[in-house]
Amino acid sequence: MTLTLDGVSKVVGDATHIHPTDLRLEKGTMNVLLGPTNAGKTSLMRLMAGLDRPSAGHVSWEDEDVTNRRVQERNVAMVYQQFINYPTMSVRDNIASPLRLKGLARDEIEARVGRTAELMKLTPMLDRRPLELSGGQQQRCALARALVKDAGLVLLDEPLANLDYKLREELRAEIPRIFAESGAIFVYATTEPEEALLLGGRCATLWQGRVTQFDDTPLVYRRPADATTARVFSDPPMNFLEIEKRGDDLVYGDQRTMPVAALGLDEALADGHYTAGFRPAHLSLAPQEGATRFGTTLQVTEITGSETFVHLDHDGDRWIGLVPGVRELEPGAALDVHLEPRHVYLFDADGALVRPAPYAEAA
Repeated sequence: MTLTLDGVSKVVGDATHIHPTDLRLEKGTMNVLLGPTNAGKTSLMRLMAGLDRPSAGHVSWEDEDVTNRRVQERNVAMVYQQFINYPTMSVRDNIASPLRLKGLARDEIEARVGRTAELMKLTPMLDRRPLELSGGQQQRCALARALVKDAGLVLLDEPLANLDYKLREELRAEIPRIFAESGAIFVYATTEPEEALLLGGRCATLWQGRVTQFDDTPLVYRRPADATTARVFSDPPMNFLEIEKRGDDLVYGDQRTMPVAALGLDEALADGHYTAGFRPAHLSLAPQEGATRFGTTLQVTEITGSETFVHLDHDGDRWIGLVPGVRELEPGAALDVHLEPRHVYLFDADGALVRPAPYAEAA
């Protein structure tokens, strides 16, 4: 059981929503679409489902071309960010509704509803109505109605975005278990890198309608193919520093220099322009052995509880650091930050990865 996108694109008027895309999703896999708002996640899902037809390319299901087949003729289920239940029906009838539309026998409907309710931990609530449930239980009801169809392709479009933190964490832990037991192809759209890592499976990163990389989720995080993928798979986004290698030196900012070893680079690296990238959590306010110091100006702080985001200006570059503890720092103050070379990625002038961070390779 496979879903294949072959050169699929979507153009509306003068706007390209999805650039030509090739993807192959296998049976029993969790596939995460990760990207910011308007990156193309929902547009790509609608093409997979048959809700929209591509402007070019083909969609195949088990090697059969279904490009022009309506969504009603495909074995697809979809759950949206705004979860929808029928408020006047019981949970039992909500879950059973797609099976009744198919005209299945009553015994089969009851058996499927029972199995799915057990899977979703809804059995004690089958006789309640959705408005008598918590937000997480209502979302489980919507998920159950999708899963009960035994669809080969289940599309989840930011299904946890409107739930509070505790409920999101609860369902994030359950979804991989549900997916593993169903055997369907799951496609899960999210804007959150942390959520992608928690879900695991495979990850397609999207930016402005393009799939920039598709591979095992931890690999995409540790070894992004380019600077755009690294930016997508970092929250807050990865910090960047434009550098030029000249012999044994690196030139940056207003013609300041540092030795090549300061960023852990090989002296044999060809001279030229590069971009160094590093994640916010790898900037430290405390000096560390072997770390490189950068002078910055503090713009603002955001205290999240046990950690503090520090927004920094470095010669016009906007950097963000994530540091432990509650830091009450004065905006406009000079602030030294420290970076260990092992946390530095290197990208060439076109943005392609030249060297992953050594720590990431060892992870």
